[in-house]
Amino acid sequence: MRTTGDHDEAWYDEDAGPVARPYTVTRGRITSDHGQLDLISLVVARREAPASTLLFPEQACIIERCRRPLSVAEVAAELDLPLGTVRVLLGDLLEAGLIETHEPPSLSGAPSRELLEALLDGLRTL
Repeated sequence: MRTTGDHDEAWYDEDAGPVARPYTVTRGRITSDHGQLDLISLVVARREAPASTLLFPEQACIIERCRRPLSVAEVAAELDLPLGTVRVLLGDLLEAGLIETHEPPSLSGAPSRELLEALLDGLRTL
């Protein structure tokens, strides 16, 4: 479509295809029922989506790209979508059993006094 200068008229390239706002692929949702996925959580596709499963093109793309583990941040970057949108899409795929996530390890409580003292001693020797 070419613009004629009218500000009400949208301009885009013929090859751009249909353009959808991020909130349309999440059906207006801004959070997932599966909570906030960490940016470094790994996402892996579990299996092919059954033919009866209706997926958005973005979700099908996630399944395809996550045949190898990718972090949530990498998925958002590769799809060029906002992180919140990707988290909602990943939550839907988790619910459908099409992906699995692996959360990053977390510290179990505060570091011990011995560890902190050893760290301090090491810094003093520098």
